[in-house]
Amino acid sequence: MRKYRKVVVGGTFDRLHLGHKALLKKAFEVGKYVYIGLTSDEMIRAKPYAEKILPYEVRLRDLLKFFEINGYKNYRIIKIHTAIGFADRIKSLEAIVVSEETYKGALLVNRARREIGLKPLDIVTIKLIKSKLGDKISSSLIRAGLIDPFGNPKR
Repeated sequence: MRKYRKVVVGGTFDRLHLGHKALLKKAFEVGKYVYIGLTSDEMIRAKPYAEKILPYEVRLRDLLKFFEINGYKNYRIIKIHTAIGFADRIKSLEAIVVSEETYKGALLVNRARREIGLKPLDIVTIKLIKSKLGDKISSSLIRAGLIDPFGNPKR
């Protein structure tokens, strides 16, 4: 049984990897309806290897394909331009799903919600998924050409 009616998860979701998939699966496990904040191209310019990040439309297509393959239906993807995105505008949100690494972002969202009199979100945290190199699987390592989306070292 789903614990929450509406949950939110956000990210760049560049080169959809095992870490992203674990985060999204958790969101669909705990939420009946999932809002996904997908970062705009403008928002990602400061990220490592930003020039290699896939364009918004491609990242959106990859997410839609992933949801279709997994049979996920109750969701809405919204383009975001800030770290808070729309999480301080949808009153009915109940929880935010983050990784250990993005936990601080959930605290920022809750601070923004509190400031305007909204109830803070429950924070659901997943563990980071390690690559075969020992580091976490990350889009930065994939963009750098060090690992593939499954965490295997590239030769």
